[in-house]
Amino acid sequence: MLATLVALLAAATIAVPLTRRVGLGSVLGYLVAGVVIGPSGLGLVRGVQQISDIASLGVVMLLFLIGLELRPKRLWVMRRAVFALGSSQVVLSAAVLAVLAHALAIPWAGAVVLGAGLAMSSTAIVLPMLAEADLLQSRAGRDGFAVLLFQDLAFIPLVALVPLAAQHSLPNHVPWQDVARAVVAVAVILVGGRFAVPALIRALGGARIQEVFTTASLLIVAGTAYIASLAGLSMSLGAFMAGVLLSESEYRHELQADIAPFEGLLLGFFFISVGMSADLGLGLAHPGLLAAAAGGLLAAKIVVGFGLARLAGQNVADGLRFSLALPQASEFSFVLFGVAVDVGALASDNAALATLVAAVSMAATPVLFAFSERFVIPRLEAEPVPDYDTIEAANAPVIICGFGRFGQIIGRVLRMHGIAFTALERDLGQVEVIRRFGNKVYFGDPTRVELLRSAGAEQARLLIVVLDHPDDVLRVVEVARRSFPQLKILARARNRYHAHRLIDRGVDGLVRELFYSSLKMSEDSLLALGVSAEDAERSVALFRAHDEQNLLDAHAIYRDEKQMIQSAQQAAEELTALFEADQGR
Repeated sequence: MLATLVALLAAATIAVPLTRRVGLGSVLGYLVAGVVIGPSGLGLVRGVQQISDIASLGVVMLLFLIGLELRPKRLWVMRRAVFALGSSQVVLSAAVLAVLAHALAIPWAGAVVLGAGLAMSSTAIVLPMLAEADLLQSRAGRDGFAVLLFQDLAFIPLVALVPLAAQHSLPNHVPWQDVARAVVAVAVILVGGRFAVPALIRALGGARIQEVFTTASLLIVAGTAYIASLAGLSMSLGAFMAGVLLSESEYRHELQADIAPFEGLLLGFFFISVGMSADLGLGLAHPGLLAAAAGGLLAAKIVVGFGLARLAGQNVADGLRFSLALPQASEFSFVLFGVAVDVGALASDNAALATLVAAVSMAATPVLFAFSERFVIPRLEAEPVPDYDTIEAANAPVIICGFGRFGQIIGRVLRMHGIAFTALERDLGQVEVIRRFGNKVYFGDPTRVELLRSAGAEQARLLIVVLDHPDDVLRVVEVARRSFPQLKILARARNRYHAHRLIDRGVDGLVRELFYSSLKMSEDSLLALGVSAEDAERSVALFRAHDEQNLLDAHAIYRDEKQMIQSAQQAAEELTALFEADQGR
């Protein structure tokens, strides 16, 4: 067992950073790791089913965390996307895939099962992939989550209906016992999540025993999943319901912090188990069939997904993201195929090939999505740059480059003194917002010497450069120093390194953007801790003077990391000595 654990951890440690470094995400790394160490690869791990059973808890924990984030009100708001878009995606994808499967000489009963199973998408792949790309809050991310949620709900009736595919007539009775068991399980989870679990959490929270609280968090997830499984329901659905019920709890964040590490590790093991379960021998025996089946699956679901996304009102870029996030098969597909084989609805050889196709689709999705994000989406989202404003007869003594929060405060103070200024801002959205409030600002790129000249840089006295991006600040300073040497230049520095680079370019003054606000909060912190106002003010003034002098002294060596470290250590010792001397005054 220890050797198996070492193999799993080593494979993940090596493969995942490699795939992330090339921009293909973590999921593909786990899948590749599973193939390499599994029975079809090096054979380092052979108990695939045991690992898969344990690792499936990762999917359960993922759904619990999703439930914690999904307030009931938000779930109600999403109902149209969940049931309209979700049902459309499942039904249309299943129908298209069933027809394609039947075209490969698979009987209709098995074709329907394959269509339904492959129509599902992997929550465990899609959500981490969207999260890594910071797209969960985008339109494509929200609609993708809605579809996945519907699929989780649809999986239970799909499993229940699989035996019908093996029969030529409908059953003559309703399985009331199974229905009653499912209803009781849902009721237990709902009542327990609403009343019993919050009371337990409050009691443990009052005890302040962290390891017991973590144990209880895991118990909640595993317990609700177990109750659901006893009734024949999806374990992940039980955990999801518990998460939603606890989403309003004051201990929600602590539950998230306790569960997240286990979820990440077990979810990784789940994908490794999927990679290990891939039958590479079958793929090598029928490479053409495997490629055609996997390509057909991906193409069919991408086309269906893109069409539905456009009908739902998504733009082309979001529609492509939505369709490319969901074309893979699901972890639930393997369960559905297994049930179908057991009841005789699907031949075992067809199930083996479908399982391999599902695994290939899971591995291919991160690659397709990453390729699209890098090469296709930027072109779709690229908008033509609008013409910059024409500045006429600008003769103000001050030019402000960058009119965001920083620049606007400067402008308001100058206006109080009756000092005219010309404001330049390169963010068109920001310009429109500022203009709605009645402020005059010109849209343009201050790094262009022509724009600075039209803004009156040849006659102005002061140039204030407070753009958001450090490199843009440096470019404006360089252009102004070269073309308008008479201008005094004040610049906003992001940090000490940026400040040193601005000093290199000969600015007349600079302000580190968080320096003075952090000094003010430091003074307020001392006052809140009972330090007298005089001592607090004096301490902050001492630190400010020492730090500003150290910034100038370190300029000569700022490109030498070793000397900078030594300088920082020496400065800290000097500051301590200065403070002690000041205290002993």
